Amino acid sequence: MGDRNDRVPMMTGRTRRSTIGPTPAGGNSKQANGNKQSSAGEKMPSHPSHSNGKVKKEKQVHEPVRTPQERSKICERLSCHVLQESLLSSASGYSNYRGILNWCVVMLVLSNARLFLENLLKYGILVDPIQVVSLFLKDPYSWPAPCLVIVSNVFIMAALYTERRLSVGTISETTGTFLYLANLTTLLCFPSATVLTLTSMTPAGGVFALGVYTILFMKLYSYKDVNMWCREIRHTKARNLTRSHSCPSVAQSNGSAVHAHVSYPGNLTYRDIYYFVFAPTLCYELNFPRSPRIRKSFLLRRLFEMLFFIQLLIGLVQQWIVPTIQNSMKPFQFHVPSMAGYGLFQNDGAHVKTGSELMQFGDREFYRDWWNSETVTYFWSNWNIPVHKWCLRHFYKPIMRRGANKWVAQTAVFLVSAFFHEYLVSVPLKMFRLWAFMGMMSQIPLAWFVGRFLRGNHGNAAVWISLIIGQPVAVLMYVHDYYVIHYMSQS
Repeated sequence: MGDRNDRVPMMTGRTRRSTIGPTPAGGNSKQANGNKQSSAGEKMPSHPSHSNGKVKKEKQVHEPVRTPQERSKICERLSCHVLQESLLSSASGYSNYRGILNWCVVMLVLSNARLFLENLLKYGILVDPIQVVSLFLKDPYSWPAPCLVIVSNVFIMAALYTERRLSVGTISETTGTFLYLANLTTLLCFPSATVLTLTSMTPAGGVFALGVYTILFMKLYSYKDVNMWCREIRHTKARNLTRSHSCPSVAQSNGSAVHAHVSYPGNLTYRDIYYFVFAPTLCYELNFPRSPRIRKSFLLRRLFEMLFFIQLLIGLVQQWIVPTIQNSMKPFQFHVPSMAGYGLFQNDGAHVKTGSELMQFGDREFYRDWWNSETVTYFWSNWNIPVHKWCLRHFYKPIMRRGANKWVAQTAVFLVSAFFHEYLVSVPLKMFRLWAFMGMMSQIPLAWFVGRFLRGNHGNAAVWISLIIGQPVAVLMYVHDYYVIHYMSQS
């Protein structure tokens, strides 16, 4: 015992290899000091120690070498939390809410499907496309709206011949300005007087004719300005028009004729002015961006969309709006004009894209992300890009160059827009209520309030509220008054 105790300190400084588990029967196991056990039946204690229990030794076991993948798996078992924000928190930076948007669309479809089912059960099927055609063909021997559109060629020719005389110097700039003023004033007054005078002119035909004349007014005004700028450049010894929106010639890939780059006064032709009249833009240029070819498959899809949305709009008007107006003495139902407006927006986009493809018009940006508008001014700047470009180019910037401030120029733009909105509604209906005019002018204080006090999602919500409530209310006010005047008085 004494010799064994004397060897204990020597054992503590060495690494002893031990075997886990019992040794085989009849076998011998080696100790750390190299001696064998006295007999095969004795077992090695799991924790060797002195008999007095004062000194203890721990077994040192070699751990197996682990790969980084195994270590990461072990760490995953031990830890399940990291420092992170909730997805619906603004601090998370998460922005993919496509599933929530799809859910909103599904709920919108289901809610309107319920309303549509109730409408069918109450009124039956009211959709009749032939009825709409009869509105434009009420008198097959006298079509006032198409006749008005044909007469508009007189004003187009007057603008072209005025520009030709100005280009060769046979008339002065003052005389040319007077002729343009007379032409553009007559362009607005003549169709409105015709609509108000003719009893055979239906409201639908009146809106169509006045819409064509309003677009033509804006186009010819732009035609006047651009050609005047060309003369100013020519007078300063610059032979070519090098404006920011001009586009060089584009060679077609199929080997057809190349779109030639023209310069003033080579643009004063019938082909040029009628291309501009039918092009889906209000701003004139000598060289429009042109696409290399007409994509037939794209054109067929756009034609199908145009026909589909026209029928959808007709169905919404006949099935939902007409019964609602007939019951208009009850509280207004705002969802009906909103759905019709959505269909009108989609139809407008389809027919403009169709015209662009047929005419190989290259600039296809007719609207931007107006649905993300956080201010009222942003909405009106991105809802209708052709109108916005015209207002900016031919009205807003000229006023600013005359020394006016920003708010005065914006107020003037809204004033002109309010006039045309009222012009396109009151004249065809042959009644003046100024709902459209006041609705547009109310956008000025609304734009100031939203821009000053609301930001981000709150501003976007305010814009949507104004679209869902404001415009449908104005439309219903006109239709309600028209129905009361023409139908309630008769009954």
